[in-house]
Formats: sequence, structure tokens, C-alpha cells
Amino acid sequence: MPETIFSTLMEFLITCGVLVVAQLVYVLFGFGSGLIAVGSLALLFPEIQDVVVLLLLANLPAELMVVWKSRSEIKWRPIAGLGVGIGLGIPAGAWILTTSDPRFVLTILGGFLVLVGIVFLRLPTGGRLHPPAWVAAPTGLVSGLLTGLFGTGGPPLIIWYHLSADSKAAFRGNLMTIFLLMAFVRIPSYAAAGLITAPRMWSTVAVLPALFLGAWFGNRLHLSVSESRFRLFVSVLLASLGAMLLVRNLMPA
Repeated sequence: MPETIFSTLMEFLITCGVLVVAQLVYVLFGFGSGLIAVGSLALLFPEIQDVVVLLLLANLPAELMVVWKSRSEIKWRPIAGLGVGIGLGIPAGAWILTTSDPRFVLTILGGFLVLVGIVFLRLPTGGRLHPPAWVAAPTGLVSGLLTGLFGTGGPPLIIWYHLSADSKAAFRGNLMTIFLLMAFVRIPSYAAAGLITAPRMWSTVAVLPALFLGAWFGNRLHLSVSESRFRLFVSVLLASLGAMLLVRNLMPA
């Protein structure tokens, strides 16, 4: 029997349960799987690399499915602008990580997300803002900096598409397209670093039923939820993400 990262049956079952919820949220909204899965599974596995690699590989089926379903909604010009910024920001963020304490930046980010989530809750549900094209690269740069610093570059992209996407399908599809493109960069990088091992790959295969179950439920909910309720949920998730960052970084080390 192939070797996996699971030491017991209970560990495997708990992982499957977490991934069902994480994939449901990811396919429903286009983000949030890391918020749920990494925080939960890091308590279960002593090596955080197991969790990070498992989630990277586990998200691929959902990303491919959503991007294919939303292909008519994808706008490649803004994605290209965001991608330029992300490409420049990731190495800069990694350099900052080696030269300074990131806790202060994460605390500021947490407070900002709480504020943005509250503001979005009070915005009217109709209409969208369309930022000028030149704003894409700076937004991507901030996202890349956060990815290099903390491995969590989603918030600026979420805010961008929350403001500019014409529909919930466009929001989810464009956001997950960027995450998929980032995965195509991360996978060979992780492979070159020796992080993608046979046990981690077999573990991903073992949890596929849980991934497909969560993705199926998430897609069903995405089709049934209204545009206004979808926007409300995204705002609440943003504020929740910010609150978690604040609590984690303001608590004594």
C-alpha cells in the first residue's frame, strides 16, 4: 500500500472532513480554502510542509473545474496586469521577510480587512466600480508582496474583483484563474525544492472523494445563492479573515 502522510485512520478522516468544508467554501466563493484548511490541519500534522503541499495539489481539480466553467467571464487583460505586479512582488516580499519582523504588517493587514469588510457590507448591492487599468499592477504588487511575506496574497485580489466583477461567476472565475496560474508556478518550484514527495501525492489521491464532494456542494450553492447574498457573504468572509489575523498577531508570542 502506498505511503501517505496519514499516520492513523482517524487522522485521514479528520483531514477529509476539513477538506470537504474547505473545498465547499473555495468553489462557492473562489477563495477561503487556505483560511479553513491550513489553520485546521496545521494542528494535526507536525510538518506544515505536508499541509501546504497537500492543499496546493488538492485545490487543482476545483480550480480547473471553475476556470473551465467560467471561461467566458475571464478578462485576461486585468489578469496580465495583476500578474506583472505579483511576479515583481513575490521576490520582494520574500526579501522583506528575511530582513524584518512581519507581525506588524500582518496586524495592519488584519485591521484593513476588517474595515474593508464592514465598508462593503454598507455599500449598495447594485453596480460595480471599474478601476482603471493602471491600478492592476500595483494591486498585483501588493498581492505578490503578501504572498512572498506570508503565503497569503489573496486579500488585494479579492477586494479588486469584489469591486470590479460584474457578477458572482466573474468574481469566482477570474479570482480562481489567478490562483491556478500561481499554482502552475508554485508546483515546479516546490518540486525543484523536493517538497512534492510521493507520500504527499498519494495523500492527495486518497482524499479525492472528499475534494469532489466539497466541490459539488460548493457549486450547487454557488448556482442557488443570489448576487446580493453572495456579496454579503464575501464581505463577512473578508472581515472574518481580518479578525483572525488580528487575533493571531496581537496575542503574546
